[in-house]
Amino acid sequence: MSLQKILSQHIKSAFKSQFQTEIDHIEFQATRKDFEGDITVVTFPMLRMVKMNPVQLGEQLGAYLVACSDEVVSFNVVKGFLNLVLSDTYFFQLFRRIQSVEKFGFISAAQSDAVMVEYSSPNTNKPLHLGHIRNNLLGFSIAEILKASGKKVYKTQIINDRGIHICKSMLAWQRFAQGQTPESTGIKGDKFVGNFYVKFDQEYKKEIAKLEQDGLALDEAKVKAPILLAAQEMLRQWEAGDAEVVKLWKTMNQWVYDGFELTYNNLGVNFDSYYYESETYLLGKSFIEEGLKKGVFFKKDDGSVWCDLAEEGLDEKIVLRSDGTAVYMTQDIGTAVQRVKDCPDISAMVYTVGNEQDYHFKVLFHILKKLGFEWAQNLFHLSYGMVDLPSGKMKSREGTVVDADDLVLEMTNTAQLISQDLGKLDGYSEAEKNNTYSIIGLGALKYFILKVDPKKSILFDPEASVDFQGNTGPFIQYTYARIQAILRKAPTDGQIDFSKLSLSVKERNVLKQLEVFPVVIQQAAANYSPALIANYTYDLVKEFNSFYQNISILGAESSGLMSFRVQLCAAVGETIKNAFSLLGIQVPERM
Repeated sequence: MSLQKILSQHIKSAFKSQFQTEIDHIEFQATRKDFEGDITVVTFPMLRMVKMNPVQLGEQLGAYLVACSDEVVSFNVVKGFLNLVLSDTYFFQLFRRIQSVEKFGFISAAQSDAVMVEYSSPNTNKPLHLGHIRNNLLGFSIAEILKASGKKVYKTQIINDRGIHICKSMLAWQRFAQGQTPESTGIKGDKFVGNFYVKFDQEYKKEIAKLEQDGLALDEAKVKAPILLAAQEMLRQWEAGDAEVVKLWKTMNQWVYDGFELTYNNLGVNFDSYYYESETYLLGKSFIEEGLKKGVFFKKDDGSVWCDLAEEGLDEKIVLRSDGTAVYMTQDIGTAVQRVKDCPDISAMVYTVGNEQDYHFKVLFHILKKLGFEWAQNLFHLSYGMVDLPSGKMKSREGTVVDADDLVLEMTNTAQLISQDLGKLDGYSEAEKNNTYSIIGLGALKYFILKVDPKKSILFDPEASVDFQGNTGPFIQYTYARIQAILRKAPTDGQIDFSKLSLSVKERNVLKQLEVFPVVIQQAAANYSPALIANYTYDLVKEFNSFYQNISILGAESSGLMSFRVQLCAAVGETIKNAFSLLGIQVPERM
């Protein structure tokens, strides 16, 4: 049972015995640093239950808790705040509870009420870029946090493998590749295909310029450029099932999938299932027909089908074109339903998609609710802001995108340069150094992105992220490595007689920070925010470093006290490791 539940029971008993009344809600908060105490009860809201001065109420409650509970040994009252000092016994029991479980704060996954988390969802005409990195890191981390909170989780993505943009890469390869392949050029498959997407745009702009010189207006030139018309014809051939076009489409998509897999492995993310737009874009049509019968949708004079969302404060939304072809909304309706068919235990879905699609998902969720799907009440759009570099925004068609693989490599190289300057890895073998550079570089990248609230945009500075001081991944990793060094030096057979120990303020602060980890996991899951885990870990590391700098660990005055402090270090190290695992970040044993 948590401390707040224990104290709540005592306070409810106090109200019954002291004031002959019931109280439902009790507000707790952390005690301010400038007051003595381990946890604070806010008494202001209680004054509606009992008519008395807040200080008097605090004094009476505090005296009751000291007399009637094993947890509280003293108290002080500051206006409407009752600051409670907890017993060493309580903290030692907490410590043993932390040690008694394999992963303190983690709850075993349920076998029902699963959550499906969608992330990545790339196009097969270009490699993953910096924006995809934030998407993948957020989606993967949320999936891990939900799992730790006790949910069964499926990780999935939908791959955008059809459409005019795909045909642009295919057409450019046909015209300009001269039979080259990723194997013949040594270029990673997704980058290879992406180069032809850029090539298409270059040639398209040339043709537009030529048409303008010939007297066409810009808007007319854009739609009459021969290379664009050829790409549109290729799309029609694909939709008609032309054997040669479909064969090329499959070949080039496979090049991209092979490249994506390498990037996912480098990023440390994975998936349980894959959906392909080429297989799902017709799925929603049957539900449009059902919705028409139910009055969810209506048909306009031109035959197009719409959903009126005025009651929800939104506009009308087309769900089927006048020629009967599907739009993205149609596809997303069908895909959502298909996922529940594939995994019947799904009761919720999380879509990790940038904030430019906020309106789309509002509409999608309302439509699914109108169609009567019970699980549609539990849909969440994990909306996130864009990521830019100091050099500016990225544009895929112009080839100015920050490639995900290049950024991962740059992060590793940056970690190497800074580590060498600081002499952090002196005495390591080359293999050990390279592995550690990778762990530090990726940890810096992931932490820098995940410590920010998903809704906020990020200006990502690779060098600033690889800093061994402050709220960074490497700073936390270095603290973990420091703890492992202490554990390697410490005796392993020490016994602890808790009855002979008394806790310092620094030790109490570390234990208090460890205690809230399970609550933070649940908060992060409820708010779909890895930032809560990241910043909790930083706060834990700050408390530990204050303890480390002010308290002798291996030089403690008794063997029992040394054993306790060493085991406290181990508990902090394990919590750092577990918290970072929820962010997809590794921790080095030495650094």
